Amino acid sequence: MSSTTLTERPASPGAPRPDTAPRRRTRVLSLPEARWAAAATVLFLVALPLQLTGAPAWTWGPLYALAYATGGWEPGWAGLQALREKTLDVDLLMIVAALGAAAVGQVMDGALLIVIFATSGALEALATARTADSVRGLLDLAPATATRLLPDGGEETVPTERLAVGDTVLVRPGERIGADGRVLDGASEVDQATITGEPLPVAKQPGDEVFAGTLNGTGALRLRVERDASDTVIARIVQLVEEASETKAPTQLFIEKVEQRYSLGMVAATLAVFAVPLAFGAAFTGSLLRAMTFMIVASPCAVVLATMPPLLSAIANAGRHGVLVKSAVVMERLGQVDAVALDKTGTLTEGTPRVTDLRPLTGSGLAEAELLALAAAAEHPSEHPLARAVVDAARDRGLTPAAAEDFGSTPGVGVTATVDGRVVAVGAPARLINGRTDAACAEAAVLAAELEEAGCTAVLVEADGVPVGVLGIADRLRPDAAATVTALTALTGTAPMLLTGDNPRAAAHLGAEVGITDVRAGLLPQDKVAAVREREAAGRKVLVIGDGVNDAPALAAAHTGIAMGRAGSDLALETADAVIVRDELATVPAVVALSRRARSFVVQNLVIASMFITALVVWDLVATLPLPLGVLGHEGSTVIVGLNGLRLLREAAWTRARAL
Repeated sequence: MSSTTLTERPASPGAPRPDTAPRRRTRVLSLPEARWAAAATVLFLVALPLQLTGAPAWTWGPLYALAYATGGWEPGWAGLQALREKTLDVDLLMIVAALGAAAVGQVMDGALLIVIFATSGALEALATARTADSVRGLLDLAPATATRLLPDGGEETVPTERLAVGDTVLVRPGERIGADGRVLDGASEVDQATITGEPLPVAKQPGDEVFAGTLNGTGALRLRVERDASDTVIARIVQLVEEASETKAPTQLFIEKVEQRYSLGMVAATLAVFAVPLAFGAAFTGSLLRAMTFMIVASPCAVVLATMPPLLSAIANAGRHGVLVKSAVVMERLGQVDAVALDKTGTLTEGTPRVTDLRPLTGSGLAEAELLALAAAAEHPSEHPLARAVVDAARDRGLTPAAAEDFGSTPGVGVTATVDGRVVAVGAPARLINGRTDAACAEAAVLAAELEEAGCTAVLVEADGVPVGVLGIADRLRPDAAATVTALTALTGTAPMLLTGDNPRAAAHLGAEVGITDVRAGLLPQDKVAAVREREAAGRKVLVIGDGVNDAPALAAAHTGIAMGRAGSDLALETADAVIVRDELATVPAVVALSRRARSFVVQNLVIASMFITALVVWDLVATLPLPLGVLGHEGSTVIVGLNGLRLLREAAWTRARAL
């Protein structure tokens, strides 16, 4: 986008932006996994107080049995299906361990294990379904119908999927564009933030490219369709997100990476502990009890809990400070990142244009406040983002704009109005000056060039046909942007790169402000994905931070993706692995540092759990480990590693992460 562009006023201010269009969301209880998990949880919560208060076993026993059945049948069945593929997963092992616990009288422990596993599976299913909803909903950004012009001069309304390459389409003011194409006739300005991430609508004239799903302004456009509906940029964004999500390397927690060997080894060892004594004449009951005790003390419960409490505590702590991390897997992955890619608009910047400069011309006789009041009076009837920025700036200074009469707007040029008897024009300098070379115009051109060089959009103000001043309008940098870039550089060892669809001049200026030298501008969504994959092909684990639909494919393709919560589109929020709820960019390096600390706690806990398991297993094999002592040792190790992990819940843990 040219920084000299004065963008157009939408004809329908109340029309929804494409990236905020409503979409269908999967309800939690519509998922079978969630219904089974909920049933198991309710049954467990009813049975537990009955057992603890000494009620007869016939009152709570059947409830536990039903909890086992409702919560365990799906992972159990999936585990059996995996066995057919000669794969033994930890889910089946945990179901067997739960049944083993029940077999030796530890019914409540087994039921609790079942409930935990069922709830985890339900949350994973919900996250998957919500992401699929967002991807499907993205296709709704393009309108369902379009106005196709006929050779005889007539027109017809057709479904957008029936548009063919070469068709001519009419897009009226305030409508969303139904196809990728090129402008044949007309002038308008188009809000294409969903595609490029540019903060302001872009002027469109004959020969310019437009994209399906973007919002037209006040001018009518006649377009020639250049891409089939299945090949539009918006459709390719959907495809990129789906492909990136499917091809992204499977993510596992640290302990799950060894689950196959551990599972096979534990099953083999349990069978051996049961069968070998029998072969030498031992009693069946004693052998079974020893084997069940072995399964309890050797089960991976303590190891799983050694992993989860630190990560879940870190998730809870981050959540209290405005960062929603969607899973323990994500929390672990955050600590692995060693490269960062940042979007510009809405991420490093606030995404809202602000008046940054007021430059009255030498001979205008106006002070800065008078220039601003004059421009605000002319812009007050407009709903355009630049107009709102001017009016807001006047309001912030306590100025009350005069009433405007005879308001008019010309696409790609600007607005005119009569203010206190003077005809005031506010618009693009190049269009208003239009080749004039008098002294006022020359001075205005110099000031406009200076502002554009500084990354601002220049807006010229004229009174009765004479330039009186120039305003500079820019998307304001977030206060914590530069500090965040510095902190991320220190954490990863390399400076972040800036990926944006905005124009190179504005991107380079912002990069210089925050300390980023690797600036890539004018990018479409697929270009951002290519940049991320380029880094990952070099062995980097890239963290992408963005907010818009155009960032969603890169968020999905990256090792880890974080979305800005307030300005983020639905698709970006669902695709990202974590969300900055309060838009505090400085929380990103803090949550990365917290993740790294959680990973160190995981290692500590694994050492503790392994020592307990080894000691109990050796005791059971070498001597006779009483079942109560085995359960006590097993549960004791679980308590110790759990309490160690809970240390990350403290406020001091976040404070320390912020300081790193």
